Amino acid sequence: MKPLPAYQTLREKLRDEIAAGRYRDGARLPTESELVAAHGLSRQTVRRAFQDLVAEGMVYRVPGKGTYASEPGGRYLRQLGSIEDLMSLSDDTTMEVLSGLRRRVDVDAASRLRLDDDVVFSVVFRRLHGADPAVPFVSTTVHLVPSAAAALTGAPELADGAVGTQTVIGLLEPHLAEPITEAAQWITVAPADDAVAAAVDCAPGHPMLRVDRLYSDAGGRPVELSVSHFLPEQYTYRVTLRRSG
Repeated sequence: MKPLPAYQTLREKLRDEIAAGRYRDGARLPTESELVAAHGLSRQTVRRAFQDLVAEGMVYRVPGKGTYASEPGGRYLRQLGSIEDLMSLSDDTTMEVLSGLRRRVDVDAASRLRLDDDVVFSVVFRRLHGADPAVPFVSTTVHLVPSAAAALTGAPELADGAVGTQTVIGLLEPHLAEPITEAAQWITVAPADDAVAAAVDCAPGHPMLRVDRLYSDAGGRPVELSVSHFLPEQYTYRVTLRRSG
């Protein structure tokens, strides 16, 4: 019989341990790094096993804290696509700034941000996952309203060539008078232009998954518009829907 892929073997092991009650009463599952060290696997293999368990509802992830077993029969609902999930995108990816935060004229972005003129502040970056080598999977342009961008002007994390593990909304929110409470999202397909193609190492015209997100604060005011082009070969977008009641 052909052996199971490594991620499936790990997934089954963790599933059996969860079923046996090893992670009851709030006990955290091992981290990705701990599993990599314990089993001699790649981080991508461990991440794939965790992704399957999350999709099955066996575990849930708390940004900044860890992965936990779901309580049998409990009412916990994992909010895939929540604001917190978006802020935690940086947990296992690297952000590389291609064009630092600066003042620009962009009629479309300014209109979507409900500004009175055409001036926005924009930063262009790509994200990479994995290691040896890291693989680019998305090119993103973030547009900020001037009042919000003022707090980040000169931030080293958003300068040309900066590399880090932050998100723009994570950097921005502490400076806002009110927290970000909504992200309206549009998903379409678009061809890669020359800039996007160069960022993610694909041919111009290659089909990309385009995801636009408009972030608004508790007062309903737009503060950020992000336009991302994901490389389908390196990215899967998954949403879990459940019947209410």
